[in-house]
Amino acid sequence: MFDETQASNVIGSTAYGTDGAKIGKVGQLFMDDATGRPEFVTVNTGFFGTKESFVPVAEAEFDGSALRLPYDKDLIKGAPNVDLEGDGHLPEGEEERLYAHYGLGSGYLAGDPGVSGMGTGTGTMGTQPAGQDVSGPNTDDAMTRSEERLDVGKASRESGRARLRKYVTTETETHTVPVTKERAVVESEPVTSGNVDQALDGPDISEEEHEVVLNEERPVVGKTTEAVERVRLGKESTVEDETVTEEVRKEHIEVEGDVDDRRR
Repeated sequence: MFDETQASNVIGSTAYGTDGAKIGKVGQLFMDDATGRPEFVTVNTGFFGTKESFVPVAEAEFDGSALRLPYDKDLIKGAPNVDLEGDGHLPEGEEERLYAHYGLGSGYLAGDPGVSGMGTGTGTMGTQPAGQDVSGPNTDDAMTRSEERLDVGKASRESGRARLRKYVTTETETHTVPVTKERAVVESEPVTSGNVDQALDGPDISEEEHEVVLNEERPVVGKTTEAVERVRLGKESTVEDETVTEEVRKEHIEVEGDVDDRRR
């Protein structure tokens, strides 16, 4: 556990859980009115650190820049919401809810000498954020000015799907093919001394038949399948700038009276 001398440095430091996971920034520190010891811190959790979770610090360790809490991140994020009293004190009923959530039991409220007691257990605990009351025992002569910082991250989600689908269509193709066809032709030639022997080769008078076979070409259609191209479905990434707008709170300290303001 850290002591009162480290209290001002704890605010604004980074809190880590038992597994070493970063939980968030420390927003406020609550001290015990009776002993002046640190008892609770609030840690900014949730989306963009919009929720403050209360965490006991009796067993926490602070090394000057990091606050290491003996609880895991899910337990801290699931801590019950707490309503402070009008003067910034933590009601005893809220303390009991917090200690029960962290499994610490009632000994922390009943002044059990075996643990870091919170007082006698009568009335309200009287814890309040360090540095809020400039005239009280929980602060020195300085105020700590804090501001929220916007931490913007990125999350991946599915934006759509693409697929390749193959289907078949039928088209009509027309081709012109030259074909050859034979036909019978009747010709006559006079009998001359040159062909008289062939002309008179045979009976003088007879009946005969002579036959000629005619041929023609016809188009013949056949089909073969061949590969023409390969189509592949892939992915490529492009980078675009998107603007994120969110409100952040900042504390401002103003000076009243006859003071020489030397702030930068």
